[in-house]
Amino acid sequence: MLINKLSIRWNAIFTVLLLTSSVWAATERPLHNFGLTQHDGQDPMSSLIFDAAGNLYGTTYSGGTTGSGTVFEMTPNGSGGWTEKVLHNFGIGDMDAKTPEAPLVFDGSGNLYGTAVDGGTNNVGAVFEMTPNGSGGWTEFKIHNFGNGDDGARPEAGLIFDAAGNLYGTTHAGGTHGAGTVFELSPNGSGGWTEKVLHNFGADQDDGQGPEGGLVFDSAGNLYGTTVAGGNLDQGTAFEMTPNGSGGWTERVIHNFGRGDDGNSPQGLSLIFDSAGNLYGTTNTGGTNDAGTVFEMTPNGSGGWLEKTLHFFGNGFDGNGPTCSLIFDTNGNLYGTTLLGGTNSVGVVFKMTPNGSGGWTESVMHNFGTGNDGAYPSAGVILDGMGNLYGTTSAGGIQTDGTVFEVTP
Repeated sequence: MLINKLSIRWNAIFTVLLLTSSVWAATERPLHNFGLTQHDGQDPMSSLIFDAAGNLYGTTYSGGTTGSGTVFEMTPNGSGGWTEKVLHNFGIGDMDAKTPEAPLVFDGSGNLYGTAVDGGTNNVGAVFEMTPNGSGGWTEFKIHNFGNGDDGARPEAGLIFDAAGNLYGTTHAGGTHGAGTVFELSPNGSGGWTEKVLHNFGADQDDGQGPEGGLVFDSAGNLYGTTVAGGNLDQGTAFEMTPNGSGGWTERVIHNFGRGDDGNSPQGLSLIFDSAGNLYGTTNTGGTNDAGTVFEMTPNGSGGWLEKTLHFFGNGFDGNGPTCSLIFDTNGNLYGTTLLGGTNSVGVVFKMTPNGSGGWTESVMHNFGTGNDGAYPSAGVILDGMGNLYGTTSAGGIQTDGTVFEVTP
């Protein structure tokens, strides 16, 4: 479990808002407790995804038959509960991928793709594909091993597809300067994939370093992401990747975190867009209480971006230290988790609601850590069509090995 990087400041755009926290009524229940059987997964650190039939899929960082993590499926059992099944155990054989931290993604044919931080031929991580085998099971194989020459290493984030079926992601380390990369994987026409490094971080002292989150496309085909370190204040950056017309990409820093009361260290998240083209995310530290922030980035009309803080965590029993991506509901509210804080100091689920005056109001929907509840949610939540939230905790539960949970308004 990664409970780290908690040091902060706060954002001088305090004129926009200083939001207080309230508790918002919701019911939470664990759908699965990891570690109840000998070879079940343990310590899930990723968010979940749905398939078209309403089943949930995710990864665990450890556990399984070798202790190197699993891919799992959660299926509604028809009686109001859910049944978990391990689809793959990592670490079988010396060259298999190990310890996945990131969420999965489906292609149009129903295959799953993901990353693992360790393992592979160079033991610095791999990209894998999971394919249904026609007998109710799944077959896993690696489509790229990191660590060849100046290639990236230790991919800690998930992947995204473009319209042509290419995959894009980041590595936390490796590359020309050892500070991580942005990479692309393209089908090679022979059933394999070809990897290309699109950017090496750390090229100069003002560039970002150590991306831990994934990427997001805008409508024009540009990529956006964050780094946990680097930038001109060494507190992390938000960056943009733009196709340069010659088959390559140009990277530029669009925000340097850590100035004044700004948040620091955007850790483990992917940015998201609203319908107006604004970006939203969280920082793990910084802000007035040194407990992290929710921020918005708005195009300024001159090719740049204006960042403002929407919420400073750490007020009373508020959450502390978010490491999650956010998600919108159909009404424009934002949802996420914090790794720490809350009434039991082991994390919360929170909601951000526009207040009609240009600001946002944050409310705590659930405090983890009571009884056999989960603890330390390190990833974000997803929504079903009824407005219920689903996610994972990296610890807690009956065996203290983590949970899958549901929050119902």
